[in-house]
Amino acid sequence: MSDVTTTDLYEVTMAMSYLREDMRAPASFSLFVRDLPSGRGFLVAAGLESALDFLGHFRVGREDIEEFADALHRPVRDLEPLLGLSFEGEVRAVPEGHVVFAGEPLLEVTAPLPQAQLVETYLLNQLCHQTAVASKAARCVLAAAGGPVVDFSLRRTHGPWAGLQAARLGALVGFAGTSNVAAAVALGIPASGTMAHSYIEAFPGEEEAFRAFAHAHPGPVTFLVDTYDTEEGVRIAARVLAELRRGPGCAIRLDSGDLDELSRRSRAILDAAGLTGVRIVASGGLDEYGVDRLVRTGAPIDVYAVGTKVGVAADAPYLDAAYKLVEYDGHPVMKLSSAKVTAPGRKQVFRRPGQPDVIALAGEEPPEAAQPLLRTVMRDGRRTWSPDHWQDARKRLREDLAALPGPALRIEDPEPVPPVWSKALTRLTASVRTDIEARLRPEGRVAPSGTPISRSVPLSARTH
Repeated sequence: MSDVTTTDLYEVTMAMSYLREDMRAPASFSLFVRDLPSGRGFLVAAGLESALDFLGHFRVGREDIEEFADALHRPVRDLEPLLGLSFEGEVRAVPEGHVVFAGEPLLEVTAPLPQAQLVETYLLNQLCHQTAVASKAARCVLAAAGGPVVDFSLRRTHGPWAGLQAARLGALVGFAGTSNVAAAVALGIPASGTMAHSYIEAFPGEEEAFRAFAHAHPGPVTFLVDTYDTEEGVRIAARVLAELRRGPGCAIRLDSGDLDELSRRSRAILDAAGLTGVRIVASGGLDEYGVDRLVRTGAPIDVYAVGTKVGVAADAPYLDAAYKLVEYDGHPVMKLSSAKVTAPGRKQVFRRPGQPDVIALAGEEPPEAAQPLLRTVMRDGRRTWSPDHWQDARKRLREDLAALPGPALRIEDPEPVPPVWSKALTRLTASVRTDIEARLRPEGRVAPSGTPISRSVPLSARTH
């Protein structure tokens, strides 16, 4: 089974109908997040690289149409109009690592209508999941205030592929390493790991376990000290490290209990043993909220290992995102259903120093000192630039975060910076709405004229 069939069934039924009706004119779809999740002051654009890989290899083969036919309970010959269809369109997108806000297109696709429609589900899947995880991971880095953060999420992510993505996204936002060996090797991310409680339990006692581990690994080691009595575990670890002269670069890991209090007691025990260079690693259900509390209280923790809650973006595991038709055959279109109104036309987002972003039409001139966010990354179904590296995205994120106001960066109760609309986009939206209402008014099927385009970007306000 190819990735072509990784789609919702209605994408297939619509594409079949388009082909039957000879509706093959260029269509533009815009992928955007309607509203930021609660507790987010910004999002981090991510998932573009895997989306472009998918589009670059997209081609409906014989096996695909057989699977479509099976799902639809129809003869294979009914699906043959789809055979050989590939993606030959253009993609304009926000490169990974950029900060984005509600209403701003993450990606826009322009391609013959059946092609642009068939790829919807996969694109939403990739950009939504990865943007959600990257955004939470970035907040962990902010909370750590310069302290190293390590990815421990693989064992509880929603599948191995999601674990690989989580490790990459962690590196993208500034994590120092990952426990995921496959990700470390494939992506050039530093590998990091310690030991499990089962290792300790397999030995008669902690001292035997620590000594055996140190003998097996000549470099710096990290001892897990909370299998039984945490403070006693720290004392034993300190004694073993001192006797083996293995202090510098080594660490102990706290994985449960009151991490603030235990880290203070552990630090005192290590310092008293002359092991001031031994670091303290904290783990155990941490995310940006837990890390933030520990940092603000001054807990002497050197490294934060985050796993489950970050790998699944636990407090905001999905994005209210959409992939909506904004132009077909040269004509701008929009949706008017209540609470889900969309803005017509292909768009650009302009970023200005110290001011809100401007959502504009694609052909507009940028405001003074503004830079466009969406770049043409694919034309005629082929990439227009080399695959991006997570290190490039990390640099973009660092620069974008440095330009955000403090309230948007807060871990608790952040305040996002909503974008504004250009006058041209506002005028076009009003014009298209008026045209639709004139055509459909007798049937009464449109939303009231005051319905907002997005709860984050009202139609009647905030124009540039």
